[in-house]
Amino acid sequence: MKFFWINSWCIGLLAAVLISCSSDQTSPLPHSDEASSVLLPVQRFGLIWSAFEVDSGTVRSGQSLSHLLSPAGLSQAQIGEIAMTSQADYDVRSMKSGNNWWLAFQRDSAKTPTYLIYQRNAVDYAKFQLEPPYGVVLEQLPTDTLVERAKGVIEQALYIDLERVGAPSNLALAMASVYAWTVDFSRLQKGDAFDVLYERTYVAGEAKGMPRVVACHFQHRGKDLPAYRYDQGEGMDYFDEEGQSLRKAFLKAPVEFSRISSRYNLKRFHPVLNRTKAHLGTDYAAPTGTPIVAVGDGVVSKSSFTNGNGKYVKIRHNSTYETQYLHMSRRAVSVGERVRQGQVIGYVGSTGLATGPHVCFRFWKNGKQVDHLREEFPPSTPIKEEVMADFEKTVVELRQAIEAHNTAR
Repeated sequence: MKFFWINSWCIGLLAAVLISCSSDQTSPLPHSDEASSVLLPVQRFGLIWSAFEVDSGTVRSGQSLSHLLSPAGLSQAQIGEIAMTSQADYDVRSMKSGNNWWLAFQRDSAKTPTYLIYQRNAVDYAKFQLEPPYGVVLEQLPTDTLVERAKGVIEQALYIDLERVGAPSNLALAMASVYAWTVDFSRLQKGDAFDVLYERTYVAGEAKGMPRVVACHFQHRGKDLPAYRYDQGEGMDYFDEEGQSLRKAFLKAPVEFSRISSRYNLKRFHPVLNRTKAHLGTDYAAPTGTPIVAVGDGVVSKSSFTNGNGKYVKIRHNSTYETQYLHMSRRAVSVGERVRQGQVIGYVGSTGLATGPHVCFRFWKNGKQVDHLREEFPPSTPIKEEVMADFEKTVVELRQAIEAHNTAR
């Protein structure tokens, strides 16, 4: 697997090694025969770290700013003023248990508390000034963004084969999100192939967050399915080579990385009723508690329970389409609630007439239940005419980037 620096939108085509940008490490100055190496002072969070005595810890459940600063000798009045003057930039009530903090004290006889650093997430932190004038600044740790490539053929499962070629297994989730409208990832088969460029953010040399697909050439059941990331003024989205959006009216499946245990079948033998009974849905087997998502925008028309369906949700998407999700262990939406595509509406279970945990997904078109896997849905907003030339240029650049990966050794 190769690494590439990314600069703004265009992808650099020069291979690079991953360089840690941690400011926690000391760095020797270049030295000659006349002078020995000199160590630069350690810096963290924009501070000369060695100039302070530092205490650190993790925010515990129920702790507030007062719990962190009172032991350092600050009065409740001072803590209240710090919170008040900081509120416009950061509300201290947003601090979460499990996140790290550092208290920096002056190396004086009074051990004066000077800064509180609270790590908001893997990249962002808040630095509170504990001496007048009080305040807070929101900053980020230095990061590297690299573009990496993974290429391979599916032999077992996508996440396993990604790991086999040296890519993170959660890249499978990123790819599933890109192709959610065009590929049912429960139906991937041996021999399907992938060639994907993706971004990763590194903090101090450690990968953080989800990988983000930049371009992908995916081959599924002998069909080539290219995807190119592009922003035409409506946020990043993915398009094929012709500028058609990969985002369809409906997702292919209501659960990720499940398997189809039973298809739409008018002559199916029912395993519980022990007789032939039409199966007007598609069963996706998945572990109990797996999130079930709405396959499209709509309004919840039913959220109820019956002996056959168990706990279920039904959504009206428009005057033509409705969908239903059966056998839930728990419902997460109510009647009349408006839901968005990809929103969690419940969780996989085995309530009602079910032999094991799964979701029976049913699809209505003009009031008639149909096999959604045989339906063709139109793409959403394609590339606009006024940006088509720029999009085509971007596709050429991304193809060249993939080709450079293919030929580089």
